[in-house]
Amino acid sequence: MRASFVFSEVVTGLRRNVTMTIAMILTTAVSLAMLGGGLLAVRTIDKMKANFLAEVEVSVALVDDVSANDKNCTQALCNGLRQSLQNNPGVESVVYENRDQAYDRFKKIFASQPELLELTGPEALPASLQVKLKDPDRSDAIIKQYTGQPGVKKVDDQKKFLDRVFNVFNGVRNIAFVMALIMAVAALLLIANTIQVSAFTRRTEVGIMRLVGATRWYTQLPFLLEAVVAGTVGAVLGVVFLLLTKLSFLDTVFTGEVFPQITTLEVLFPVAPILLAVSIVISAITGYVTLRLYVRH
Repeated sequence: MRASFVFSEVVTGLRRNVTMTIAMILTTAVSLAMLGGGLLAVRTIDKMKANFLAEVEVSVALVDDVSANDKNCTQALCNGLRQSLQNNPGVESVVYENRDQAYDRFKKIFASQPELLELTGPEALPASLQVKLKDPDRSDAIIKQYTGQPGVKKVDDQKKFLDRVFNVFNGVRNIAFVMALIMAVAALLLIANTIQVSAFTRRTEVGIMRLVGATRWYTQLPFLLEAVVAGTVGAVLGVVFLLLTKLSFLDTVFTGEVFPQITTLEVLFPVAPILLAVSIVISAITGYVTLRLYVRH
């Protein structure tokens, strides 16, 4: 009977303040969806880093004289640079790319821009030594060692470009977390207001229950469960929002060619349990604190 009474009181409270309950659920859902988006962004960035850093290279571009006259890197200047790089303990492999090979790669990359291909010939691209490092984070040592050496035109580090790209993604992730925090504050205020209104509208019956011996926890438990139920529904809606966003938008952007695809399993685990746990814990804590501060009698 006690469990049935508590359950009926929870349903009554949610139905009586239906507009505030809906607002609380939707605000919680949006907040948790943004939090989930930030968590998915963290996982995506980590996978991108693992994929790209495994292929990152340092490109040692050679001067025009070597590029034009040494197609196979057999002359002393080019071959000496290659041998030096191969003997470097931090280098995993070295591949020579002549002008023709560089131009073929250029044409594949910019195949959709024929006007650019018309303006660019093989002579515009230098031959280069593509250096794959054992530890991409230690590329600065290679750059310092070979920049300015005879035959070297410039040394480019692909990791620096990737770092700029990842900084952009990190910024997007941080914005998602900030927006989630702002919406979470709004959700907490709505939870607190809903509990106060619900307690005020049932103040007479709660007073009677206290007079006949009901404990404080027994009379306040329905209000606490209202917040938890609304938070749980909001978390479920937040997960649904994430799934709909994945199916309608992310699957068309993250095709797996550049950006690793987000799977449904990644949304359902571990993101969904995290959102559900965060919602229940925060709703319960907010409800408890509100009852302690505002519902004393």
